[in-house]
Amino acid sequence: MKNIFVIGVGLIGGSFALDIKKQNSDCIIYGIDKNEGHLDEAIKLGIVDKKSSIQDIEKADLVIIAIPVDATLEVLPGVLDKVSDKAIVFDVGSTKEDICLKVKNHPKRRNFLAAHPIAGTEYSGPSAAIYGLYKNKTNIICEVEETAFKLQEKALKLFSELGMRIRYMNPKAHDKHIAYVSHLSHISSFMLGKTVIEKEKNERDIFDMAGSGFESTVRLAKSSPAMWTPIFKQNKTNVIETLEEYINNLKHFKQLMETGDFEAVYNEMETTNHIKDILNGIQ
Repeated sequence: MKNIFVIGVGLIGGSFALDIKKQNSDCIIYGIDKNEGHLDEAIKLGIVDKKSSIQDIEKADLVIIAIPVDATLEVLPGVLDKVSDKAIVFDVGSTKEDICLKVKNHPKRRNFLAAHPIAGTEYSGPSAAIYGLYKNKTNIICEVEETAFKLQEKALKLFSELGMRIRYMNPKAHDKHIAYVSHLSHISSFMLGKTVIEKEKNERDIFDMAGSGFESTVRLAKSSPAMWTPIFKQNKTNVIETLEEYINNLKHFKQLMETGDFEAVYNEMETTNHIKDILNGIQ
């Protein structure tokens, strides 16, 4: 693939660009971003080779859409309108059902692969892009049967070269599962940060007293609200369901504390310790 277009040159799109260029030094990475400063920074950092626009996308061999999911809904149909029959387009959004429905009847639906690489950090923008972000990470592919087989092969070859594991899932199941293992953890982090900031007005106290446990738990609260608000909006039903279950668990734990049933508190934590076995198994 010679001409690679990356729409959104931040952490996710920029990291794809860096790794693709490392794998294929002959390719040309074109950057598209509504933030002109991001494009300038991406060129300065060597993430992209040239600035471009949607108008030029007809010459693309590969298009990566790495923008907030609400923007993807707007941009994706126009991208498919312009790409050649030989181009593969994939997105990286954390929600899949609405995006797949948006292009369900598009004449070039066969050119689109709905993807969600489970990778990232709490940082954003071109300077957050890093080499090797996707190595040993899972990439969830939805509705693979809707993508032309030869174009699937192009994308899957790329994912393999970057060291990614592939898992296939339907969009509805993806959005439900990801609400539990990703979206809920971000909300928990944001609300923990909010609780501490409201209670501990002295910033110096927070800085001095915050241990590694607090720091790791609240890390996701540094994530971009511009990215996460549209995700919560698109996955509203599933997120509300997960929040209800989470709140019920918190209320139950609070009740155990109030009644002084610390044997039950211990048992709750011991049972939940099993999560380390699950997570160690996927390292």
